[in-house]
Amino acid sequence: MAEQNLGPRDFFAKEDAIADLGLIACPGAEELCKLVDSHLVRWAREVGNMDVDTFIIPSDCPRFQSGDAKGLVKTSTRGDDLYIFVDPGNYSVTYQLFGYENHLSPDDHFQNLMRLIQAVAGRAHRISVIMPSLYGGRQHRRVSRESLDCAFALQQLRDVGVKNIITFDAHDPRVMNAVPTMSFDNVMPTYQVLKCLLHHVPDVSFHKDNFMIVSPDEGAMNRNMYYSSVLGCNLGMFYKRRDYSRIVNGRNPIVAHEYLGESVEGKDVFIADDIIASGESMLDIAYELKMRGARNIFTCCTFPLFTAGLEKFDKAYNDGIIKAVLGTNLTYRKPELLEREWYYDVDVSKYTAYFIAAINHDKSVSSIIDPMTKIRTLLDKHGIPMGGEQ
Repeated sequence: MAEQNLGPRDFFAKEDAIADLGLIACPGAEELCKLVDSHLVRWAREVGNMDVDTFIIPSDCPRFQSGDAKGLVKTSTRGDDLYIFVDPGNYSVTYQLFGYENHLSPDDHFQNLMRLIQAVAGRAHRISVIMPSLYGGRQHRRVSRESLDCAFALQQLRDVGVKNIITFDAHDPRVMNAVPTMSFDNVMPTYQVLKCLLHHVPDVSFHKDNFMIVSPDEGAMNRNMYYSSVLGCNLGMFYKRRDYSRIVNGRNPIVAHEYLGESVEGKDVFIADDIIASGESMLDIAYELKMRGARNIFTCCTFPLFTAGLEKFDKAYNDGIIKAVLGTNLTYRKPELLEREWYYDVDVSKYTAYFIAAINHDKSVSSIIDPMTKIRTLLDKHGIPMGGEQ
C-alpha cells in the first residue's frame, strides 16, 4: 500500500488495531510527540468512531536534589500498544543538582527512557521506541580498545522488552546487526527535505546542467547518491584527509578536504549530511565549492545541532557562501536557529505518524520507507523530470 493512498480508514478501523494506541514522551521529546499526536487524533476523528482528544499518556521523570531520578507513568497502560519518544540530543532540559542547574546529556535521556519502560512494568501489550537521533550512534564501530555504546544500548532495549525501534538517518544503520531479531527501521526524510526546498525555493532547477549533488565525505555517499538518482543530476564528493596521529575533541582532526568530481562552476550545489555539529566541516566544503565557482549552495542535515553556535553560519550567509540550511524537527533546535533567515525547518511529524499508525495495525511500512512515488508526484507537480527523464 503506497503512502499516498493511506488514509484514516486504513489506520483507524478499531477492529484491526493490535491494541489501544498510547504515546509517551520522555522529557525533551514533547514537541515531536505532540505534533505526531495531532495527526493521529485528526485521523481518528475523521473515521468518526473514535472520540479521542489525545493518545498521549502523561508521564514524568522527576529528580531528587541529589540527582537521582525515577520514571512515573500517570495512567494505566495495561494492554496498550505504546510508542515512547526520546530525543537524546536535547540539551535544553535541565534539573537541579546540589543547587546547581545541570543539563541532561544523551546518557541521561537514555536512562529516562529505561525508567519509563520500567514504570510500565511489563503491563503494555507492546513497546516501541521512537528515537530519531540514535543514542550513541556516532560510536558505531570498534577500532581499538573502545566501547560500542549504540550496539549495547540496543541490546539493553531488546532485553527489557522493546519490540520496535524507529530511528532516522542513522550514522551507520549497520548497528542493527547488534539486535538481528528485533524490528529496526532506519527512515530517511528525503521526500520531506525536497518538499521543503521546493516550497522555499520554487524556481530551483534540478537539471544536471544547473544543479549538482556533492557528498561531504565518503560516509554520506549513500544518502547523496539517492538524491542524485531521483533528481537525475551528477554527484561529486569530498574526501576528508585526517591527521591520525592526534585526537582533538574525540576525533582525528581534518587536515584538508579533497574534491572528487566534475566542475561545479555556475551550478547550484546540494550537500546532505546526517548531522551538523560544529558545522566547521560543512562550511569548509562550502567555501571550497565557492572558490570552484559554485552558484548557490544548499546544505541539509537531519539533525541541526550547531554545537558551536550560529555566528559562523551567519557570516557564511552574509558573505554569500551558503544560500540555505535545511534541518528537520526530529531533534531540539535552539529558538534563535528557527529565527534565522537562512534556516528552513523540515517537519517530519506526519511521516512519523504514518509509521506509528501502520505498526499499530500491523501493516507493512515498506512503501512508507521508500517514498519514490511521493517524490515522483512532487517533482511532477513542479514540472521537474525525475531521474533525468525527458
